[in-house]
Amino acid sequence: MKYRIRGIREDEYEALKDFLYEAIFIPEGVSAFDKAIVEHLRLRIYIENFGKEDDRALVAEAEGKIIGAVWTRIIEDYGHLDDETPSLSISLYKEYRGLGIGTAMMKQMLLLLKESGYKKVSLSVQQKNYAAKMYLALGFKIAVANGQDYIMVYNLDEG
Repeated sequence: MKYRIRGIREDEYEALKDFLYEAIFIPEGVSAFDKAIVEHLRLRIYIENFGKEDDRALVAEAEGKIIGAVWTRIIEDYGHLDDETPSLSISLYKEYRGLGIGTAMMKQMLLLLKESGYKKVSLSVQQKNYAAKMYLALGFKIAVANGQDYIMVYNLDEG
């Protein structure tokens, strides 16, 4: 599969809403949520008014369309550590998962964050989510295991 990873354009910020929805982990046997869930206060903070100073986003593009996104913001979300550490979100449309595109997007985002002077990046992931293994393979460490979730941290100075 031929794809490229590039910075998001301002006119594409609206696409983050789709990728926020795609980032929601749905365990096997559980019905998908209505797409309106991304309007919930605890979720819309990931994308609302995107484009601020600490916001970063990359997209994967294939076949002339955006197929995935990885973005960071400093927000008080599920993976929040402190006000200097961006929280990371990533997702791909289902048909593009398992092809290495997510890993490539993550590596490029980690490099971008390091070049931007950040010391670490965090994320929250459900323990049963297959993506947790990808994060561990990339060098993320489990900082907190609370209930069904992990808060994971990547030290950009070591990466």
